[in-house]
Amino acid sequence: MIIAYFHRTMEDIFLIPVNYNNAERQFEATLQVLGYIHRFHVDVDGMDVIFERDEEGNYRAIIPPETPGKLPSTELLQRIAEAIAQILA
Repeated sequence: MIIAYFHRTMEDIFLIPVNYNNAERQFEATLQVLGYIHRFHVDVDGMDVIFERDEEGNYRAIIPPETPGKLPSTELLQRIAEAIAQILA
C-alpha cells in the first residue's frame, strides 16, 4: 500500500483578530496543509510566525532562530494561539 502525502497551501489571506494591550489588532495569516497536519503562517509585525499544534493539541508559535529583528512578546503570541484555537472550535 502506498500512502501519498500532499502538501497544499492556502494562498488566501485571512485576518485573525486579537485583543492585546487593550487594543483590537488584526494579523494576516495563511493556512498550510501538510498531509494530516496543518499550520498557520501569521505576519506578526513583519515577522513570519508559524503556529502549529503541539503534542497536547494546543497551538504553539515557532520562530526560526535565524529570524532577524526583535521577537514578539510571549503574551502576544499566546493571544494569537488562543484566537486560532477559538476560530477552529
